[in-house]
Amino acid sequence: MPDETPIEETIGIDEVKLAKLDDLRAKGRDPFLQARYDRTHTCAAVAEKFDELQGSVVRIAGRIMSKRDHGKAGFADLADESGRIQIYYKLDKVGAEAFDDLTKLDLGDIVGVEGKVFATRTGQKTVEVEKAVLLTKIIRTLPEKWHGLTDVEIRYRQRYVDLIVNPEVRERFRIRSAVMAEMRRFLDSRGFIEVETPILQPLAGGATAEPFITHYNALGTDVYLRIAIELHLKRLIVGGIEKVYEMGRIFRNEGLSVRHNPEFTMLELYWAYVDYTDILKLVEESIANIAQSVFGTYDFEIAGEKVSLEPPFARMTFAEALDKYTGIKLERLTEADQVVKAAESVGVELPEKRTYEKVLDEIMKTKVEPHLIQPTFLLDYPVELSPLAKRIPTNPRLTYRFELFVNKMELANAFSELNDPIDQRKRFESQIADQTEGYRELDEDFLRALEYGMPPTGGLGIGMDRLVMMFTGQTSIREVLLFPQLKPEGR
Repeated sequence: MPDETPIEETIGIDEVKLAKLDDLRAKGRDPFLQARYDRTHTCAAVAEKFDELQGSVVRIAGRIMSKRDHGKAGFADLADESGRIQIYYKLDKVGAEAFDDLTKLDLGDIVGVEGKVFATRTGQKTVEVEKAVLLTKIIRTLPEKWHGLTDVEIRYRQRYVDLIVNPEVRERFRIRSAVMAEMRRFLDSRGFIEVETPILQPLAGGATAEPFITHYNALGTDVYLRIAIELHLKRLIVGGIEKVYEMGRIFRNEGLSVRHNPEFTMLELYWAYVDYTDILKLVEESIANIAQSVFGTYDFEIAGEKVSLEPPFARMTFAEALDKYTGIKLERLTEADQVVKAAESVGVELPEKRTYEKVLDEIMKTKVEPHLIQPTFLLDYPVELSPLAKRIPTNPRLTYRFELFVNKMELANAFSELNDPIDQRKRFESQIADQTEGYRELDEDFLRALEYGMPPTGGLGIGMDRLVMMFTGQTSIREVLLFPQLKPEGR
C-alpha cells in the first residue's frame, strides 16, 4: 500500500470559526443541540446504487472535505466513513438563509443533507441539496497542506485528525478488524474455544520480559500486568478444555521501536494431544486463509519486498540457519563463553547480560533474521531459549519449538509444550537464578497444575499487530495501532 499523506500539526481554536458558532447560537440554531440525523444512505451507497437512485431523494451526512462556491451556487465534497460524494447547492433551490449558511460552512463541519441524486454535465455523481442542517461545528482548522512532515508522531498523537484526512488509514484499521475476525472464525470453525484470563496477575510469567507493576489496594499487594497468556491457558488444558485460545492485550515494560509497543495484541492457543508439527500446519493454514478470505491473494509487498503467502512455507532448523548465515556450528556452543566468542567472531555487539541465551539470541537477531524475507519456519531451538518447550529425546539440548519469520520479522512462536512438572520446576529455578526477566519467583500454582497432569500439547503465540503489519505492508507497528504509546506531549 502507498505511504499515507502526512498531516501538519493542527493549530489552536480558530476565532473566526468560533465567531460563526456564536452567531448561530445567537440566532437560536446551536448545531450542538442536534441529537440525531436519520440517514437513508451512506455516501458510498449513493455512488454504488447511482443508477437506481438517480432522481430520488436521499438523506446523507458527513464532513465537508472540500468546497467550491461560484456566485449563486456551490459544490462540496461530503465524506462519511464509507467514502465521499459531491453535493451541489444553489440559491434559488434552498433559499437565501440556507444558502448563506452553506457558503459559510468550513472544512470539517459535519452536516446532514437531503436532496435529489443526479449527474452533472461532466458525469459527476452528485446530490442536489434541498435541505441542509449543520450537525457539528468545527472550531479548529483541519490541515490543508501536508508535504514533507518532519515529526511523524503528530499523526499518531492526533490520530483523530489522521483518520479524518487520510481515508487510507481508516481502511487499514478496517483491515485490522477483518484480520482479527477471520482468525477468530478460522479457530472457532476448528473447535477452539475462546476464553478470557486475568490481566492483573500475582506473578509475572509465561515469557521472558520485564513486567509493569501496579498495586492492588483491596488486597494490599503488588500485582503485575500480564506479559503472556500462556500459563493460565495451560491450566485450562489440565482442566480438560482441549482446544483453547485467547486474543488479548499483553504488557511488557520494554523499549519502543518500529516493531515493539509496550502493550500489544497476542493470540495464544493450546491444543491437547498434538505436537508442534500440527501447530505448524495450523499456522500455515490460518495465514493463507486470511490472505485469501480478506485480500483474495497470496501476494503482498512489504517495504519493496514481494512476499508470497502461498503454502507450504519454507522450513529450516535453527542450527541450519545459524550455520548458513554465520558459519557458526550450534553443536559446538555448549557454554556461555563459547557463544560470546562466536558472537565476537561474526561482529555481533554483545548484550549487557552475556548469558548463553541472551548472546545466542542476539546473534540470531542481527545475523540470521535479516535474511528471512519469504515465510520461513525455524525449528528445533536450544533449550536455553525455550524454557517452556519439550526437549527432543534424541537431542536433549534442543526443543520442539519453531518460530515463523516473514520479511525479517518474527510472527509466530510455537512449542510442543513441556508437561513434565519436575523438569519445568528445574527450568524455572534456573531462570530465577540467572535473574531472567519475568521470572522472579516460582509459580507454584502452575507447577501444581502440571502435577495433576497435562496431556501432550501444542502451543502457539502470534503477534497480531505484526500480522496486520505484514498484510498491510507496514514497517512500523505504530501504523497498525490506533493509539501507540508515545512520550508525554511536550517532553
